[in-house]
Amino acid sequence: MAIKVIKEQCIGCSACVSACPFGAIEMQDDAKAFVTEACTACGACIDTCPVKTIIREQEEKQVAIDKNAYKDVWVYIELTEGKPRNVGLELLGEGRKLADAMNQKLAAVILGDGVEPIAKEAFAAGADKVYLVEGPEYAHYSTDAYTIALVDLIGAYKPSVILLGATNDGRDLGPRIACRVGTGLTADCTGLGIDEATGLVAWTRPAFGGNIMATILCPDHRPQMGTVRPKVFKKPEPDYAKSGEIIRVASKVKPGDIRTKLVEVIKVCTASCNLEEAEIIVSGGRGLCKPENFTLIEDLANVLGGAVGASRAAVDAGWKPALHQVGQTGKTVGPKIYFACGISGAIQHLAGMSSSDIVIAINKDPDAPIFKMADYGIVGDVMEVLPILTEEFKKIRQA
Repeated sequence: MAIKVIKEQCIGCSACVSACPFGAIEMQDDAKAFVTEACTACGACIDTCPVKTIIREQEEKQVAIDKNAYKDVWVYIELTEGKPRNVGLELLGEGRKLADAMNQKLAAVILGDGVEPIAKEAFAAGADKVYLVEGPEYAHYSTDAYTIALVDLIGAYKPSVILLGATNDGRDLGPRIACRVGTGLTADCTGLGIDEATGLVAWTRPAFGGNIMATILCPDHRPQMGTVRPKVFKKPEPDYAKSGEIIRVASKVKPGDIRTKLVEVIKVCTASCNLEEAEIIVSGGRGLCKPENFTLIEDLANVLGGAVGASRAAVDAGWKPALHQVGQTGKTVGPKIYFACGISGAIQHLAGMSSSDIVIAINKDPDAPIFKMADYGIVGDVMEVLPILTEEFKKIRQA
């Protein structure tokens, strides 16, 4: 659908200019309204026009795809140092639900060098089959090599749905694949389901800064693709008695296809900032008052063997790097225990840690929103409470 102005009828009142929330309508030299490329086809201008000269124009859809040829749900299993990241296993659990609802099979896609044993993990998490592409060119993630391999797989086997983790690599890989196969991609999803009216995958993601949740469908193109944030879903309980079919696919990547070369891996992130995999996270917010006080957060995290998180306010203030940020615009986490220290509980932060099993909040404001989500709450100054907690946990660990 597109918005069109019938110029012959336009009276040049400019009412539509002020009505457009995106500033997509301009008045030309001939005093006629003109719709620019910034238009999102929201239609706000249509009702405003006093002479009804603004209309929706139906665009012809030229989709020559045989959607019936596409079937099965695929989950891309991202690897780190030869091991599957949790997000891939989490998506296998959710992909199992989608596949069952669509009466299709669930497949895992694994790329790497000598990674066939990981197929057992995929089967245990619910996969019916595994597409395995191995070779030295896949030993480390490469945009070129991985894109070529997955585009080739999609062309050969035609999946109906593809799920990827919204990680650094997933956010790089997903859009490239979608562009090359000519389909859409819903990014950073926080919910998956099946639309009852159409049978399509309903991708749910935050929009407008997290103020609304949008549900997106992909009716005309295949495969239906989306990236999903880590820790949004729980990992399924593994069943190692389960087995399936391994489909080995020969690599078609040539050395000249890879335009980059990995020179060295420098680890700048220790366990303290590995938020997606952490079982315990201690997060600090504006209530810590200054960056030096984050040592109290780090001390407690070290004693508990956990990771260090931060609210957006703390990151924006420069107290912690962005890789520590938990929330709508940071990382989505789901640890067994989440400590919220000096964090008031803005909706954007709550959206990033709501999957935590146990939430412990420390705040001197008894009416702070964080206490509504917390399983345990301590009303007090974090600068006084944190050293006491750290000392007590030390005694327990040493006992």
